[in-house]
Amino acid sequence: MEHTETTPQDPEQQQNASSSETTPSMEEMLQVAERKAQEHYDAWMYAKAEGENIRRRASEDVNKAQKFAVERFSNEMLAVMDSLQAGLAVETENVESFKNGMELTLKQLASVFEKFNIKEINPVGAKFDAHQHQAIGMVASEQEPNTVVSVMQKGYALHDRVLRPALVMVAKARE
Repeated sequence: MEHTETTPQDPEQQQNASSSETTPSMEEMLQVAERKAQEHYDAWMYAKAEGENIRRRASEDVNKAQKFAVERFSNEMLAVMDSLQAGLAVETENVESFKNGMELTLKQLASVFEKFNIKEINPVGAKFDAHQHQAIGMVASEQEPNTVVSVMQKGYALHDRVLRPALVMVAKARE
């Protein structure tokens, strides 16, 4: 068995030898940094493209929703249109049957309105509300001032949003 003797090296040489083994060269550090920079750039470009795709798809969805928002309502209204056309096609001179047909068609329309939460604004006797009513005149009345005396044209609201205000006559203050 042979014994090899190691000679102690100069401490500075030991530090240089160990530092060259563990510390990468500047060129290696630059390559690692460039690789990481490219990875980050690629990830950023992917995220940017994905964000643009999401915005584009969302915009298309909004456009489709706006375009076809009334599709269900329109389909329901087709039955009302069919009833009106059928009523006009009947050749009868009987006013009573014509009136009955109109009443049935009105019930169909009221059913469609109910299904889509369209509510009638008919405020006779209520206090005037500028958000739901449009006063077209004032009349002398026994009712309190600013009370709706008569409705000239009913208003309508969709989910508590006024589609058309009711046209009303309002009681004026007594003298």
